[in-house]
Amino acid sequence: MLITLENPTEIAQSIKSFVENDAALISIGEETVIDIKSLIKSLNKQEISFIGGIFPMIICNNDVHKKGIIVNRLRNVIHLSTIKNICSKNYAITPINFNLNSHYSLITYVDGLTHNISDFLSELYENYGMKTTYLGGGAGSFSLKQKPCVFSKDGFYEDAAVVCVCKTKSSIGVKHGWEKLEGPFTVTKANQNTIEEINWENPFSIYKEVVEADSGCKFKKDNFFDLANGYPLGIIKEDNEHIIRDPLHIHDDQFLVCVGQVEENNMIDIMKGENDSLINAAKIATQEVVEQAENPKNAIIIDCISRILFLQDDFKFELKNVSQTIQNKFPNLEVCGAMTLGEISSYGNGYIEFYNKTIVVGLFE
Repeated sequence: MLITLENPTEIAQSIKSFVENDAALISIGEETVIDIKSLIKSLNKQEISFIGGIFPMIICNNDVHKKGIIVNRLRNVIHLSTIKNICSKNYAITPINFNLNSHYSLITYVDGLTHNISDFLSELYENYGMKTTYLGGGAGSFSLKQKPCVFSKDGFYEDAAVVCVCKTKSSIGVKHGWEKLEGPFTVTKANQNTIEEINWENPFSIYKEVVEADSGCKFKKDNFFDLANGYPLGIIKEDNEHIIRDPLHIHDDQFLVCVGQVEENNMIDIMKGENDSLINAAKIATQEVVEQAENPKNAIIIDCISRILFLQDDFKFELKNVSQTIQNKFPNLEVCGAMTLGEISSYGNGYIEFYNKTIVVGLFE
């Protein structure tokens, strides 16, 4: 459901009418005029269970919006939590008693600009394993300035994650459509989300040579992100798609600073994208989950903000592919979600992963 109201009391009343006694997943476009602390107070007054985040844009069917509130109804919730201090790793994951004969789905929004997101997701998986599927995204501002961006009944936080676990079956599709341009290379030195050496050499020099040769353009002081947006890095995963890492900027004229962690000894390729391959990947991801789903009551889309920056006017075809593929089989299903700073999903045989430049499609029974 898309809400365009601005009064916290009216928003809370609208959400209560929509979710009734279930929980709400709340995604807010960052240009929405609203006081989040007042909204939290109003939601608590209505006794609504919820988690939420602030994002560069939100998704409703075929459209994206910088203003507005998306609400997804989460049924059969068994656990809600707020996990603080992701960066310092000073947190604990709450144990959950899973019924071995039931299906579960975990949804999480995390500050997409904090450090140690991959470690946090590893902790989630270490505690919950393959007993649940996973879906979520990185919250935060398009300005890439870290500030409070996730919220729950407990408050409004940065460097934190909010988590909801439902006793619900879900089907999840993950694709990106980026293709190998050059590689492989070895990350010989890394620190969190910063690549300090590739093949024991200056990583920017290697990246620069490949990208400039293919693009015919030169890196300048003010164009790194615009040029690099079409040439992400891909962590090689055997028998699976690359895990994409988005280079954000250069540090000290040599280090590549990315969205998301990169480990030493990771094998990486320099990737390249074409509009058609990205748009088709979104359709394939959606087809996969539509074929698996039986009677979904909820469609949640997590799509990377840098995909719309790359596709520009063609991004409408990506959303159209997703919504039409879902609604051709499930015509009454509204397709809602968020444009994120990193995407979270079950990976391979169930392992949870933090992606960049990727689309995640979830259908919840």
